[in-house]
Amino acid sequence: MSAIDDLPPLREVIATHGLSARKALGQNFLLDLNLTAKIARQAGDLSGSDVLEIGPGPGGLTRGLLSEGARKVLAIEKDARCLPALAEIADRYPGRLQVIEGDALEIDPLEHLTPPIRVAANLPYNVGTELLVRWLTPQTWPPFWQSLTLMFQREVAERIVAQPGSKTYGRLAVLAQWRADARIVMSLPPGAFTPPPKVSSAVVHLTALPQPRFEAQADVLSRVVAAAFNQRRKMLRAALKGTAPDIEDRLIAAGIKPTDRAEQVPLEAFCALAREVAKG
Repeated sequence: MSAIDDLPPLREVIATHGLSARKALGQNFLLDLNLTAKIARQAGDLSGSDVLEIGPGPGGLTRGLLSEGARKVLAIEKDARCLPALAEIADRYPGRLQVIEGDALEIDPLEHLTPPIRVAANLPYNVGTELLVRWLTPQTWPPFWQSLTLMFQREVAERIVAQPGSKTYGRLAVLAQWRADARIVMSLPPGAFTPPPKVSSAVVHLTALPQPRFEAQADVLSRVVAAAFNQRRKMLRAALKGTAPDIEDRLIAAGIKPTDRAEQVPLEAFCALAREVAKG
């Protein structure tokens, strides 16, 4: 018996189905079902929500989400080896788990989900940041999701919640804090995973704001911030010279010193600069 349902313990599931974690897929399996249930609880009240899960693997978090009352879980899994284990979970929770085999970067989940929608995932390390940026930068807002409860390497989690002036402050912090409240809600040591990664992990909970904190076009803000932090040691007038021919004037109009560096610029000022750049 496991701690949260009457399915076998995850270690047994992995042995039965031969599910050794694959580095190429960014896999590190979390085996403690009490921990996966705790992560599921960080997503809030799931009883009236559909939940999107990316990279369920053998289904530890999936079982946590279902046991915590998710109305439905849509799990997108690239590794076909995991499908039989997930099918066993679907049988245990009839009508509440849908599994799609494929690449989360290429699948539109919305045709399979009914709002309100939450996202909860132990994201594969190799696609986690790209998925987060996509979820934060749709052209229209509010997004399809109410909240994101996501596990990352600790370093990535700290970048999401970083403040101006810190070494971890960068593109992820600006994009996350522009449209969401973001906080680290759990920390996990390497030993919680099989195989143990070389770094610690952390769970970040992001709640979508009804409106962005400051006006800006998502694509322009994303482009400006990426350019600024790609050369973060340079002054902004140099780092952003490819953004607009008169970038110094636009920086000044946005209230930013052209000699500042990206890590000194707060969110509001980046949004002001994006509005200036968007004028063409």
